[in-house]
Amino acid sequence: MPPISPAAVYEERLAARSAVVAAESARLDRLSYARLVAFLVGLVVAGLSFGAELFSSWFALIPLVAFFYFVARFEMARGRKTWAERAAAFYAGGLARLAGKPSGAGDGARYADNEHSYSADLDLFCAGSVFERLTACRTRIGEDTLAAWLLTPANPVEVLARQEAVRDLTPRLDLRESIAVAGANVPAADYQPLAEWGSSGARASGPRDGPSPWKWWAVELLGWANVATWVGWLFVGTTALPVLVFGGVSIALAAPLVPWSRRVLAPLERAERDLSLLESVLARLEVEPFSAPRLRELQTAMIVDGRRASIQIGELRHLLHWFDSRRNPLFLPVAILRMWDIRYAFKLEAWRAHSGPAVARWLRAVGEAEALSSFAGHAFDNPSDVYPTIETGPVRIAASGLGHPLLAWEKCVLNDVTLGGESGPRVLIVSGSNMSGKSTLLRAVGVNAVLALAGCVVRAASVTLSPVALGATMRVQDSLQAGRSRFFAEVTKVRQLLDVASSGGPPLVFLLDELFSGTNSADRVAGAEGVIRALVEAGAVGFVTTHDLSLTAVADRIPGAINVHFRDDFTTDELHFDYTMRPGAVEHGNGLALMRAVGLKV
Repeated sequence: MPPISPAAVYEERLAARSAVVAAESARLDRLSYARLVAFLVGLVVAGLSFGAELFSSWFALIPLVAFFYFVARFEMARGRKTWAERAAAFYAGGLARLAGKPSGAGDGARYADNEHSYSADLDLFCAGSVFERLTACRTRIGEDTLAAWLLTPANPVEVLARQEAVRDLTPRLDLRESIAVAGANVPAADYQPLAEWGSSGARASGPRDGPSPWKWWAVELLGWANVATWVGWLFVGTTALPVLVFGGVSIALAAPLVPWSRRVLAPLERAERDLSLLESVLARLEVEPFSAPRLRELQTAMIVDGRRASIQIGELRHLLHWFDSRRNPLFLPVAILRMWDIRYAFKLEAWRAHSGPAVARWLRAVGEAEALSSFAGHAFDNPSDVYPTIETGPVRIAASGLGHPLLAWEKCVLNDVTLGGESGPRVLIVSGSNMSGKSTLLRAVGVNAVLALAGCVVRAASVTLSPVALGATMRVQDSLQAGRSRFFAEVTKVRQLLDVASSGGPPLVFLLDELFSGTNSADRVAGAEGVIRALVEAGAVGFVTTHDLSLTAVADRIPGAINVHFRDDFTTDELHFDYTMRPGAVEHGNGLALMRAVGLKV
């Protein structure tokens, strides 16, 4: 059976969702006219029955019922249209990813860290980054989890658990669509304040910190008494004395409770809309029939005392919905009489006492599920990508048909890479002309290693690697504010990598691009040789690229170092690259040819 084409699936579903959008748009137009007609007919019937008294006023109920019927149908159709529009956008985004276009998804910039050993060098969080290509997260905790996995390699046991979960999730396209369109359209909703509010209740809701339980009942009884006495005074003709008595007692009870109620309610202001997303995502994840152990563990974490997290979040959202009804001017007088803020502070405090401590656990489960789902979406988009084998033992990377996962397949040139192990080379000195593919090779190795040790698929025919730390010098920048030259920044970064290599942690794989290009040739060769030797002696393996042919001689003086190269052909005033790595050092450069090609007289 031929493999499923992700593009074909996305195109088919995009067409289906777009058809729903068109159908619901037409239905909305019809319902708008029907609603207007029912309203106008209602006005005419009301005028003829109440004004001209031509027939019973009960007939006015017919167009009134019809009007509300059409209003209800209109809202349902609008909901279906909104769902279909968001689903269509989900599949359009999938097609954009397959075409290699930046999706603009996620805000990876906040995770950028120039001090990290490889984050900036491998373009993990910039525009058009690895993070942007991967993320399908709807919540901030999901994005945080995904970013943390990219920044911190996992151990082999954890990698295997994630791989099993990703395999389970990959064919579940309906699940990913449901999560993509779930709840309110809130970009990267941040529920950390909710988690802090929930956990703070467990620390500070003892009898000395909160009001006594009898005050809750007193607020309830006095609230109803206030409503009853005002109704009696305004509509029945009772005296104002009960109004004054119960009002005075209510003020005496409420005044000391106001500061406490504000502390309880302040973190939840305007939270209802965001909760619809969390409730919907939880509800969808709770009922999915997963088989992977990690995913079933996450489902277990979404249950407290036999009750699902989505139900408890739904209760919280329901409480906040009624609490926010005090903003309605028509309801405000009743809210004042019933001491609405204090009443709901008690209700929300009761919810927090029972469910609040579990919120952080629910969010961690959602964040991990979203990160795994992001990996699964990437695996679905790239059915030819493979799951790497993580093995313990001597530091090793062995890959066949390795390419950069951000490149479209038709533009991606694959290379075989072997590094470390019992008999493999320790260092590859990669020479070649400008634009020949040296830096792309290093990024392909680095990004695939990041994905492999995060639990995702990789762009290769096969990959085997040991647990490693990564370090690179590919995006080293000078800093005017810090008074730091590019060369000094590079030296500092190399010092950082040497510290990582000798830290006693996993062996380092270093990716050094045009090492020490900011200094003279003699210092560059001597400095590079010393750094490479020190890294190898510390147990590291890696790559060093150069277009300085004098640096290729280092391979003859360092055990385990070998030369490889990328070449180019200059014909008919055009440079041609095949981006294929070959053994040995490059024999020529293309600098002068490239200068002449753009019209420089050199």
